[in-house]
Amino acid sequence: MANFSKSNVPQFTVEVYQNEFLPEGGREVNAIVTVTSTGGGTSGGIPLAGPSRSPSSVSPITSTSSIPGQRTDAAVVVMVDCSGSMDYPPTKMRNARDATAAAIDTLRDGTAFAVVSGTHEAAEVYPGGGRLATADATTRARAKEALRRLSAGGGTAIGTWLRLADRLLGDADVSIRHGILLTDGRNEHETPEDLRAALDACAGRFTCDARGVGTDWEVKEVTGIASALLGTADIVADPSGLAADFTRMMENAMGKEVADVALRLWTPVGAEIAFVKQVAPTVEELTGRRTEAGPRAGDYPTGSWGDESRDYHVCVRVPEAGVGREMLAARASLVIPDPAGGTPRPLAQGLVRAVWTDDMAASTSINPQVAHYTGQAELAHVIQQGLDARKSGDFDNATAKLGRAVQLAAASGNEDTAKLLAKVVDVVDAATGTVRLKARVTEADEMTLETRSTKTVRVKK
Repeated sequence: MANFSKSNVPQFTVEVYQNEFLPEGGREVNAIVTVTSTGGGTSGGIPLAGPSRSPSSVSPITSTSSIPGQRTDAAVVVMVDCSGSMDYPPTKMRNARDATAAAIDTLRDGTAFAVVSGTHEAAEVYPGGGRLATADATTRARAKEALRRLSAGGGTAIGTWLRLADRLLGDADVSIRHGILLTDGRNEHETPEDLRAALDACAGRFTCDARGVGTDWEVKEVTGIASALLGTADIVADPSGLAADFTRMMENAMGKEVADVALRLWTPVGAEIAFVKQVAPTVEELTGRRTEAGPRAGDYPTGSWGDESRDYHVCVRVPEAGVGREMLAARASLVIPDPAGGTPRPLAQGLVRAVWTDDMAASTSINPQVAHYTGQAELAHVIQQGLDARKSGDFDNATAKLGRAVQLAAASGNEDTAKLLAKVVDVVDAATGTVRLKARVTEADEMTLETRSTKTVRVKK
């Protein structure tokens, strides 16, 4: 069981960006909490480039801490859809086998791993016997040999795949537990309630990246799996792209060094958390995932970390106060479980403040980071609304919502989303959001936009 040496101890930093000034009687405080981890993952300790800050930004409150003795071992289970639809066309199953082999080749030595085939039930492909293998040259070769026996047939019950992965990962004495899930179809052989129950049972036990291959799967199912298990979701419309995508996913999983990190928010008497959202690199609602952590404190899960930076939008409601008053509205800190089962250990913290003023210019100014991410969250929302309206035949509403999305994407510099939108609408004027729905849109383009709608960009320079 490896421990971090001095050269690879991960270091966490918390920065708070906000306009702390409120008008007399003002009650709502908004802040962007930027969390950065360096020194323990894939960048070799080179500091990451954080979001660019406007010169008018309020200087951040910053706190930094490193983690002594955090374990670096990991376990991964790859779940491969082997339902009957994977045989149409036959190359799809071959591409899935090749992609899984590429992922296995990317495992670092010593990683515990297993491969599961998924149909209307789940089966162990390698190593079998309810065990995990330890990655080395021999086990990788044996696993790839076992993949040759994979064939398509049967239905789709994703909840059973996740439960088997959970059993396998649960027996591993490791820090990082991760799943990779591939499906090409809808979850037709179990109820939505069955899948939800499986996700609830697995949440907090392992993270999972989910991929949909082709265009016959349900976007909300795949993105819902990734969201519940704090992973990523994406579409691989052309099965020939699976190997490259699986390699990237596994490289990312191998870069994770710290597990079960929570964002802990403490508020004083009279203040309360209105909402918490991850806003970069994707929009993810965390408000409903709060677990109580002592008097006036709650933990929000963030999953596993490598060398990376993420932004969170925290909104706090504070008591009304008069001009000249000020208070600590919230304390944002990162915590990880104590291996011995004691009190979770703090990693770093930042402070959210409230100051009441009669200076109208100060109290009405919107912090650039808050403004940017409010727009990014709205962008994700209106894309979903627009696509839903388009599917239901409400073309006027679809045009209005997708037009607003084009406007937001242009204003924020989200070029990737703008390009995806341009495959669904004809853009007449991006600045005003004037668009026309395209008469013909490929299913792959529509699904790609829906799947990637929550991806955001950092604040522009």
